[in-house]
Amino acid sequence: MNAHPVVTGLGVVAPNGLGVEEYWAATLEGRSGIGRITRFDPSDYPSRLAGEIGGFDAREHLPSRLLPQTDRMTQLALVGADWSLKDAGIDADDLPAYAAGVITASHSGGFEFGQNELKALWSKGGRYVSAYQSFAWFYAVNSGQISIRHGLRGPSSVVVSDQAGGLDALAQARRQIRKGTSVVVAGAVDASICSWGWVAQLAGGRLATGDDAERAYLPFDASARGHVPGEGGALLVVEDAEHARARGAGNIYGELVGHAATMDPRPGSGRAPGIERAIEEALLDAGTGPDEVDVVFADAAAIPELDRIEAEAITKTFGPHGVPVTAPKTMTGRLYSGAAPLDVAAALLSIRDGVIPPTIGTALADRYDIDLVVGAPRPASVRTALVLARGQGGFNSALVVRAADR
Repeated sequence: MNAHPVVTGLGVVAPNGLGVEEYWAATLEGRSGIGRITRFDPSDYPSRLAGEIGGFDAREHLPSRLLPQTDRMTQLALVGADWSLKDAGIDADDLPAYAAGVITASHSGGFEFGQNELKALWSKGGRYVSAYQSFAWFYAVNSGQISIRHGLRGPSSVVVSDQAGGLDALAQARRQIRKGTSVVVAGAVDASICSWGWVAQLAGGRLATGDDAERAYLPFDASARGHVPGEGGALLVVEDAEHARARGAGNIYGELVGHAATMDPRPGSGRAPGIERAIEEALLDAGTGPDEVDVVFADAAAIPELDRIEAEAITKTFGPHGVPVTAPKTMTGRLYSGAAPLDVAAALLSIRDGVIPPTIGTALADRYDIDLVVGAPRPASVRTALVLARGQGGFNSALVVRAADR
């Protein structure tokens, strides 16, 4: 339990940038990847905007044999994992057989693959359904495919807790590193921008409507009316610090120092929501006081009641306007399980570059006593960051990352 889990590789696939530096440059410029859906005709739906990843052709990155057996979600995840390992300078073939594992999160599995196979079933019959449907839709498929591609046979699993799952997967990777595993590829990528997936998302009642991409996803704004979904996320290489230094790792972005997960109480119980307790316990786990936190990456639901709960939890912990708060996901949409790992990547880049990315589009409502970074990046000395995520159904997760001592 003395191992220190550090992040040595980042693999980013986001609507406003493919790859770490492209994503980070777009985020600091305030460049959004949200627009009208192009992957299907959204005209008949009340919500018609999404954060889509443009310019991604899986044939340019993956062997042709993988394409017919994988959903778009998995193709993006495989590329993100490739990039994270390359960024870390790790060739899995050089590792002992069981030294590395894979832990991902999933919100909905391979929805588009499932949609296409169900269409084939209904229109042509069972003999036209791909045998790959048996696993391509499954929540654990990204972990499995990444593991197979790189021969990662160490501890592996999948976490399913909506948007909170992305942080929970990184926390599980942290646990495995502390138990003795050398390397874990962890994080999440989601992609459900297809007509079947869209209907499922609309059923949750939290999607923003309208066609104005600049004023659609507005967390902490008086006009907040729901979120814009997106596709993508991030895969991170979490590694034992001693192992990383022994092999001469080129990048040590930061250390995962604290985590907590809680559940909200039953609606109508009168008990307090769990996000505040998640913050408190994550800071306690990190041995960090509120005054040591330099920035909070907010969950940013853009549902007035949920925004109020999160803002009050932040204010109660840090004091009114006591810490900079940001939500760069306003440029990507909520990527479900992929959103929080992308925020962790952004937090680590904030530590690296001494800058807090902005929340675009939003005008902070007077009723919130938080210091929301809006409009433009804010130069800051960032050593410790808190990342928050909540999932529909009452999941809460909080992760503390800190600059690593080299």
